[in-house]
Amino acid sequence: MLLVYPDYTDRDNKGKPHGGNYSEGLASISAVLKEGGHDCRLLHLLYFHSEQEYKEKLKDMGKFDVIGFSIRTTAFPDSKLYIKWTKEVYPDSFIICGSYHVTLVPEEVLSLPDVDCVCIGDGEYAELELLEKMSAGEDYTNIESLWFKDKEGNFIQNPVRPLFADLDRIPIPDFDLFDYENLESMKVNTAIVVVSRGCFYNCTYCGNGNFRKVYPNKKLYARFRSPENAILYLKTLLSKHPSIKYINFRDAIFNMFPDWFDKFIELYKQEIHLPCTGNIRFDILTEDTVRKMKEAGFYTVDMGLESGDQEMRFKYLKRYQTNEMIINCSNWFHKYGIAQLTYNIIGLPFEDIHKALKTIKLNAKINSDQTVVNIFYPYPGTKLYDISLEAGFLPEGADPKRRVPLVQPQFREKEVLFIEAYFYYFVKRYKRAFRMPKKMGRIYEKILDGCVTGRWVPHSFLVWVHDAYMFLRNKLRDFLVNRMPKLYLALRRLKHRKRAKAKE
Repeated sequence: MLLVYPDYTDRDNKGKPHGGNYSEGLASISAVLKEGGHDCRLLHLLYFHSEQEYKEKLKDMGKFDVIGFSIRTTAFPDSKLYIKWTKEVYPDSFIICGSYHVTLVPEEVLSLPDVDCVCIGDGEYAELELLEKMSAGEDYTNIESLWFKDKEGNFIQNPVRPLFADLDRIPIPDFDLFDYENLESMKVNTAIVVVSRGCFYNCTYCGNGNFRKVYPNKKLYARFRSPENAILYLKTLLSKHPSIKYINFRDAIFNMFPDWFDKFIELYKQEIHLPCTGNIRFDILTEDTVRKMKEAGFYTVDMGLESGDQEMRFKYLKRYQTNEMIINCSNWFHKYGIAQLTYNIIGLPFEDIHKALKTIKLNAKINSDQTVVNIFYPYPGTKLYDISLEAGFLPEGADPKRRVPLVQPQFREKEVLFIEAYFYYFVKRYKRAFRMPKKMGRIYEKILDGCVTGRWVPHSFLVWVHDAYMFLRNKLRDFLVNRMPKLYLALRRLKHRKRAKAKE
């Protein structure tokens, strides 16, 4: 089996010298297939390939019985081209598609003329069964989790196989599937690690709620490897790549099960103890756990703040976290010297620039060390997609030049882009306002409010200025990461030390 992985979001990054990103799902599929005695390789696409370039790379990989495409929603347009070109090179190849977009809209993908099969949900053992039945010359069109097309083009829709609770039964991922030492994260000695699957929360902008629905035993959707097996995973990875100095846990919510989390971080402290980070949820933390995290090696945490408008969080995002809860939890991280990175969403349905400003202010109040700002993308099948569609915010026919998916009269594109561009700039200034004596702070806050929401603010021009600055900044960062990684790491360590010292 050949796995094809379109791993880019910017079509025009051909000249950027990077090694791409690790995919836990593909590494896990490869591990299961190889354990079953099959060959599995990866065609890792780091930028958009022209037809000639793609076909040449495909031929260089050799001929495979089955070619599988991993498809995100944003990668689907390019994947359609790659699938078409694959059939032109190898017309007898069997093409299967899986991953997030396929699970959400399997009919759309299976309708492509060159696609033979789609996989819904977890794919390791469905694809192992497919290869085994193909090898034995048996009928494979009844495999659970796989949909096929018959000779007339009708869909054969098999039920999705039940989830299994014990993730320890899955072999350790096949890290060798990737050119691991040249991955983007490894240029700064960081390993991307995932020791869980799923999430039991129902955030309306996330596909997890819909992914969970496809399984007959959906209550098992959120699962972790045992703490001991997760440590084995890490030890295996570190034995293969001793240059790893940092661990980045990319689980949906790393502290989803507090008892598991407390046991794991104690083992991690004893047996691994490398500086690490992970995605943490505010409302299921205790101060004692934060203290243990610091002792185990957590130097920073990622948190989904999403919106600073409490009504938006409750009504549209279904994240029932009060501002007071968020502020209180953040104080614990300041107390123990753990830096905070917050994820924020702007351009949400029914949001306006004043509500987006509340997100800036809440980040300032919790003294965020770093912020990530994402413009809302309405993924098909999610609740917020339906809300956006019903409200008329999704125009027909996607405009590739449009950077903001929703068209909302109360929150114009230039305003969304302005908030995205100057988000942390204003976070830092509101921090200053909140530290000032009360009366002076209120005056400065009002001035800042006018600089964001004022009628005469030249939003479009300021966005253009920021775009030019970011272009130069990213060029410098790419140069440091790829040409002078030791200097980049030293600067990053210095930054975190300064932040931690400032909190003491």
